[in-house]
Amino acid sequence: MGSARIHSAVGAQVGHGSGRFLSPMKLPCLALLAAALSLPALNAQNIRAGIIGLDTSHVIAFTKTLNAKVQKPEVMGVRVVAAYAQGSKDIESSIKRVPEYSKAVQELGVKIVPTIDALLDEVDVVFLESNDGRPHLEQLRPCLKAHKPVFIDKPIAGSLTDAVRMFDEARAAGVPIFSSSSLRFGKGTQAVRNGSIGKVKQAETFSPASLEPSHPDLFWYGIHGVESLFTVMGTGCQSVKRSSSADGKIVVEGTWRGGRKGTFRENKGYGGEASGDMGKAAVGSYDGYDPLLFAAVHFFRTGQSPVSEAETLEIYAFMEAADESKRRGGAEVSLDEVMTKARSQAKP
Repeated sequence: MGSARIHSAVGAQVGHGSGRFLSPMKLPCLALLAAALSLPALNAQNIRAGIIGLDTSHVIAFTKTLNAKVQKPEVMGVRVVAAYAQGSKDIESSIKRVPEYSKAVQELGVKIVPTIDALLDEVDVVFLESNDGRPHLEQLRPCLKAHKPVFIDKPIAGSLTDAVRMFDEARAAGVPIFSSSSLRFGKGTQAVRNGSIGKVKQAETFSPASLEPSHPDLFWYGIHGVESLFTVMGTGCQSVKRSSSADGKIVVEGTWRGGRKGTFRENKGYGGEASGDMGKAAVGSYDGYDPLLFAAVHFFRTGQSPVSEAETLEIYAFMEAADESKRRGGAEVSLDEVMTKARSQAKP
């Protein structure tokens, strides 16, 4: 793959999810040239992928699809060749998985390497898969330095502040990044996203929401249902209020511009319903990992994220505001408040 790289200004992107590219009208010529030379445009075929973190079932699912003897058309030519195993250092459920998952990917033809730098020497793109969001910023930085596009699995980070830092540093490096839950790519959810019921006026989604004390409550698992909610509602959430159902489950009600309403509920399984000006539709289903993987591969090939930076950060602001609402006894909390705080904390 190394000989197939083409250094191109088209490969250097700003505002990753927005599809906006570096413009000579907006950047000094020298900065434009530096960005153009720093990020290779990947050939559509024969991409060597690497994995950071072997403590989530996602790595097994992705590797089985990518390294199949007969590949699916959507991933043709993209294979996982190396992995760095270390993910979380203090979450027991994650640490326990590393030996088993390391063995599983090795059996699928993946080389285990001792460091992230060693990984980056052998790959063109990176799946950042550590189940623990807290080390993601530290793990991302060498990838940005090496100019490797990165898909970051959920949660993007262990805090909203780190999520802001990650996008800021990726933009400064001219390297595209993309993060999403697999729930974004459920068929029904995508149909509504693409206008099947017109403009969505309100929606309610649900998913499990097991907690991990080191992360804001919804970051760990509730992200799945929240991702579905934002997929159909889009950006524009202004405030949230958190409460509990009669059986003690998490309920977060969001208010969007124009009075639209979106609600996340903790529940068993995955699902929900959206109402638009052309009717109602079921949303929030889990349709496997392949749709997310296909989106990640397309991202690697094009350098363009299917989810904007603004939408990703708003999702995490929604979940951070839900935690703040909990701390305030269920009071309404604005997303602007938590985003302003995070951006201030993210400053160098």
